[in-house]
Amino acid sequence: MKRLIMLAALPALLLAGCAAQSAASGTETLTVTGSYPLQYAQQFTIDECEGGYHLIIIDGTRYLVVPEGENAPAELDADITVLQQPIENIYLVSSSAMDPIISIDGLDTVALSGTQADNWYLDAAKTAMKNGQIAYAGKYSAPDYETILAANCGLAIENTMIYHTPEVKEQLEKFGVPVLVERSSYESGPLARMEWVKLYGVLLGKTDEAEQVFDDAVQRIAPLENESATGKTVAFFSITSNNLATVRKGGDYVAKMIEMAGGDYVFSDLTDSGNNLATVNISLEDFYAGAKDADVLIYNSTIEGEIRTMDELIAKCPLLAQFKAVQQGNVWCTAQSLFQQSMEMPDLILDMNKVFTEGTPDDSELKFLTKIT
Repeated sequence: MKRLIMLAALPALLLAGCAAQSAASGTETLTVTGSYPLQYAQQFTIDECEGGYHLIIIDGTRYLVVPEGENAPAELDADITVLQQPIENIYLVSSSAMDPIISIDGLDTVALSGTQADNWYLDAAKTAMKNGQIAYAGKYSAPDYETILAANCGLAIENTMIYHTPEVKEQLEKFGVPVLVERSSYESGPLARMEWVKLYGVLLGKTDEAEQVFDDAVQRIAPLENESATGKTVAFFSITSNNLATVRKGGDYVAKMIEMAGGDYVFSDLTDSGNNLATVNISLEDFYAGAKDADVLIYNSTIEGEIRTMDELIAKCPLLAQFKAVQQGNVWCTAQSLFQQSMEMPDLILDMNKVFTEGTPDDSELKFLTKIT
């Protein structure tokens, strides 16, 4: 439902700007058509305004998306970042944003990468860099300002690591490059993370494409909602070089994917220890106590690399030889591309469901899991 808001009642963020906009349009009111509908995401909101303007709020930071051919309101509050469409020549530092952008056919808006070509697992991104369509412009803490400015960069998309080097963000903004800090990694569920595709749809003027991509992903796993839990207990882990086990916290999105797939995550009682990290390192003794009787072990290759054989796995941690899943041959390894392919999480959920229900599905049926033999 549309609502007509008098300028006097507007929040401070748009008071000055709306006055300028309304003066140009001959009205003293701003029509807000409502909030952009989000089903799962909690880390951003989008308000829709008449004329195609969008106000994005991420962790209290405000971005006004101005439609192509329209003017940005004058005298906005200083903390509002104006994003003028078309948004082009993006400096993409947050690797998790690449897959959503690719999924809505927005790769041509990216001109610069904070990840080198050989470190991309996304074929489209790797190919674009090798073909010269996308240039490497330095990592988040050491950007190549000369390359960024020469490319006429319209937006830098960072993750929260940029807050460790705030001077970099300040320098980019000083040069006139707006910086958007995305927080998809702070979402607690896989569908919430994937719903960030809608934010990129708004930024790039591809809302229809984004909504279709997201709806398709939701529908792919919808049948699992009607299935009963499998009763299979599951540990998702990796072994560090200093003999610790890295596991996900109970409220993490990977734990929720296991649950959606019908499994029971054995470390579901691990809670936030006062930081925002999704993982926690525990001693091998504690890992043994929690996971030795798990029906399924899933080794996370994205941290320490892929494991192909049981001998390799046991060499990393001899104690694993005593685990039930190792003895029964029910150990799986994730693909290293997993966390860059953020729009493919339904495939991992379906993979896990097959493992939990079929026991030993053929590897050819799976996209992200490979059996360790």
